[in-house]
Amino acid sequence: MQRYFLPPEQFHLSSQTVTIEGDDAHHLMRVMRADIGDEVICSNGVDREVLVRISQLDKGLVTAEIVEELPMNAEAAVQVWVAQSLPKGDKMETIIQKGTEIGAARFLPFLSERTIVQYDAKKEAKRTERWQKIAKEAAEQAHRNRVPQVESVYSWKQLLQQAKEADAAWICYEKEDGQQLRPAIQDALAAGKLGQGSKVVIAVGPEGGFTEQEIKQAEEAGFRSVSLGARILRTETAAMVGLTCLFYETGEMGG
Repeated sequence: MQRYFLPPEQFHLSSQTVTIEGDDAHHLMRVMRADIGDEVICSNGVDREVLVRISQLDKGLVTAEIVEELPMNAEAAVQVWVAQSLPKGDKMETIIQKGTEIGAARFLPFLSERTIVQYDAKKEAKRTERWQKIAKEAAEQAHRNRVPQVESVYSWKQLLQQAKEADAAWICYEKEDGQQLRPAIQDALAAGKLGQGSKVVIAVGPEGGFTEQEIKQAEEAGFRSVSLGARILRTETAAMVGLTCLFYETGEMGG
């Protein structure tokens, strides 16, 4: 069944109807060919998700009556923040799309020493808006209860501050010959750091990886360097592997 995330102001806990506007209304009418009587799911992404039945179709506007309140139980217990050094091309779009499907709660794009992409502050707002739209569409497709937040691009120093806000912070390093991610997750579980509402950061470097100096700075800030295995992964693959491993070990994937 089709799902749409709507701004919280479009329907509150006391509302009995839902109004769908803009791109969502166009998609519903023109792409899905919806008709009066059809049912869809709407969520405000905060505290309410409902099954609605379309009662009126107008130009650029869909009105629907609430049929049933639905439980918001599709989110992971642990909030995982994917910190990704800006990759080349459209790889960031893939990371956001697939990371959202897997269950990431937040995306933190950042700049590091070996970032190849030429950062353009003038284009940042438009690019972030596009990334947020990709997250919304992926969350709808995956039937999530909330849309992950895509932050504006962080500096390296700003990223390091995130470790102080998280219950656990890991930085993926291909030269790490010590602890791998799975044992690190198990240690965090044993220490009670991965319970309901816990916040975790997984940081992934650009195509050229992190420098030794960056790893040292990250560890001093509270990150723990971990390996994702013996094989070298592409930057757009690493975050997905880390997410999947974490959710498997915490029981989100039936493990």
